[in-house]
Amino acid sequence: MPAFRQVGEKQLPNPVLCMAWSPKRDLIALANTSGELLLHRLANFHRVWSLPATEHTGKEITALAWRPDGKILAFALGDTKQVVLCDVEKAEILHLFTVENAVSCMHWMEVVEESSVLSSFYNSEDESKLFLPKLPALPKSYSTTSNIFSEEKSDEIMNLLGDVRLNILVVGGASGCVELYAYGMYRIATLSEVPGSCRSLSLSTDLKSLSVITEVRSVDNDPEICYVQLDTGLLSDCLPEVTRMARKFSHISTLLQYLRLSLTCMCEAWEEILMQMDLRLTKFVQEKNTSTQVQDEFLELLLWGQSSPELQALLMNQLTVKGLKKLGQSIESSYSSIQKLVISHLQSGSEALLYHLSEVRGMCLWKHKFEPLGLNAVAIEDAITAVGSFSLKANELLQVIDKSMKNFKAFFRWLYVAMLRMCEEHVPPELNKMTQKDISFVADFLSEHFSENEELFDRKGKYFNVERVGQYLKDEDDDLVSPPNIKGNQWLKFLQESTFLKVSPLLFPSYPHKSLHFVKRMMEGVIERCLQNPAKVIGTSVKQAVFMPLYTVPESSENTPRLFELPSQWNDKKANMHYVVFTMPEVSPCKLYMLRRATDPYRPVANSVVSVDLSNILSAGLRPEGGPADVQPDCVYSCMDARFYDDEMLTVVLCAPEGEEERGRVLAQLPLGSAHSCQNEFNWDPALRLDQQSGSVPSQALVLENQWRILENMKAQFVAVNGIRKVACVLSANLRHVRMFEMDVEDEEDEEGGDSQNASADQDVLEASMTSQGDGEDEGDGSGARGGPESGAEAKEPAEDVETHLESQEELELA
Repeated sequence: MPAFRQVGEKQLPNPVLCMAWSPKRDLIALANTSGELLLHRLANFHRVWSLPATEHTGKEITALAWRPDGKILAFALGDTKQVVLCDVEKAEILHLFTVENAVSCMHWMEVVEESSVLSSFYNSEDESKLFLPKLPALPKSYSTTSNIFSEEKSDEIMNLLGDVRLNILVVGGASGCVELYAYGMYRIATLSEVPGSCRSLSLSTDLKSLSVITEVRSVDNDPEICYVQLDTGLLSDCLPEVTRMARKFSHISTLLQYLRLSLTCMCEAWEEILMQMDLRLTKFVQEKNTSTQVQDEFLELLLWGQSSPELQALLMNQLTVKGLKKLGQSIESSYSSIQKLVISHLQSGSEALLYHLSEVRGMCLWKHKFEPLGLNAVAIEDAITAVGSFSLKANELLQVIDKSMKNFKAFFRWLYVAMLRMCEEHVPPELNKMTQKDISFVADFLSEHFSENEELFDRKGKYFNVERVGQYLKDEDDDLVSPPNIKGNQWLKFLQESTFLKVSPLLFPSYPHKSLHFVKRMMEGVIERCLQNPAKVIGTSVKQAVFMPLYTVPESSENTPRLFELPSQWNDKKANMHYVVFTMPEVSPCKLYMLRRATDPYRPVANSVVSVDLSNILSAGLRPEGGPADVQPDCVYSCMDARFYDDEMLTVVLCAPEGEEERGRVLAQLPLGSAHSCQNEFNWDPALRLDQQSGSVPSQALVLENQWRILENMKAQFVAVNGIRKVACVLSANLRHVRMFEMDVEDEEDEEGGDSQNASADQDVLEASMTSQGDGEDEGDGSGARGGPESGAEAKEPAEDVETHLESQEELELA
């Protein structure tokens, strides 16, 4: 019986550009040409969710990477040069950051190194929970204008850090740009020693080296594939310190995002209706014929109960009694919401930020441990000062809100009674009582807020700024229109008269003329500069240890999606080895080459370069029972794609030579142990590329037993595997036809298996069907979730369509 059990097959409406298996679950992520991200389950290729492309993120996905715990999926966007972190459970975008160059490859690894220092840190990492209250969840009722973040992400934002164990997202792009992000958020290193454009990355789990496949231009301007190994010894030598620093800075990055979203909630709690009083009064000034000041008009109404016809028209016709009540309710509701957000979110987040920055300052004092990593005590002090200023500004906003609510309540109470009297309606007795103190309070409010301001009109198009809270929430560089009145403040007077206190670093500057948004942006800039220095220092420490030119790129691969191109890399965690597998079809079409290097770039390795001879790899004598009779010993296969299944196995897609396509494509498992058992050692001539001395590479012939399977009716070309979950996904040459396999079980020749085989149409017919229906499918089912047919084959089988629809409904209910 053929090896491997097929568990799913699908024709997709859009070509697939990237695919990656989850490291923990039977889930595979796919990115297609429409910029859509899809998550499918192994069984029958059920779709779990789809994330459509947006203008705010991007439409050109160039790389995928799973966080080692399988809870976060990272994808890179070439058109917007962003890397996005997505929550797998809810298909929510949790975090994104911009990179200088478009990302072409990513690798997300987890450190497996253990030490007593790290173990104690892992156990004590949550000490902050003993001193800091749990941050409250963000309101679910708000919706950001950018639509990047969903409404139920508040808890997930604080869970971005994941496990305490250090994990690093490695991002590579054009011009040799490589960046390392601890926990996928904090940039811990920027590397500049990488030549050419990155095509594949692999950071060793012991952090001793980074293995990079790059494409460089030769002297003849031909693209060459090269292997580069970078010495990242500083990360390895200072692993406990790097973990502590990265964890703290990732906490800080997460808290910054929490504060940013909290401020967004506050801005949305503030309503445009609160501007109604300012705009009505400005219109009143422009239309009235008298030269009387507005505040005089209101003061006359307050003191004598009389008003001019113009003011009466403004109150009764423009503002109205009903409108006044609505405005009062809106102000009270809006101000209360903002006040709660400041107290529970901004202040709590700021306190947590100060706590973690203070701990980083303590790290800076341990110069022997942390100074080599680039921690700068002065930069940390500046960051702490900036957070303190932000806290002061948040507290200032609370005072403005409290004062405004008292003023507006007294003002609206008096104005409501005055308007009732104008229209000769009954005034409730409880509202008719107004003491001399109340009159004095309203008079002070009118004097301060109802004076015309020509300069304000030139800046904002209005004469008044009765509403004082909104100016704090404007994302502008301009000074506050109405800064708080600090005259008579005894503390500020004392500071100004003190020679030492007014310049003391112990006191946070308050920036009385700036908005909360401005101080927040200033704080973010200072913290960002604080976080950048270690990335520069660590990046400078990384040096190129190995550079090996492998081969020139054949012209036939120019149109192949870069993610599917060989070489493919693997890191053997147990043996501390880097593996690279590749082919050189123009030199040796039936050979598969493997390069291995120790993660310690200065440790020699025996049999560093070997090749596997694929000639007659499928022996007729060992053909599985019931296998195709046309598989002959003289059939020479070439390798279309190869991916590491685990430390000891390689999964390959084999293809018969040109003119013998009827023999089909083959999915096979190659054992690596025999490949590295060659007796002959290859001596690399550093003056030549590998393809120029390939004849000297030791070769090992392999004969497969039952670990292979003919892929009938499919022009298979690419494969993605996960040895932990023992699964594989095969993709056709047209990038639309996929098959899913369980790799460590044999296929069952039952009716279900027969139906699955019968459902696979001839590839030529499928390609013709997809070509003729592709446009219609893209329109009707561009996201794969809008109810249209997904393939021509499915369109001809209504029963299967109904079954697929029911399965989709079941998934939605489960979700």
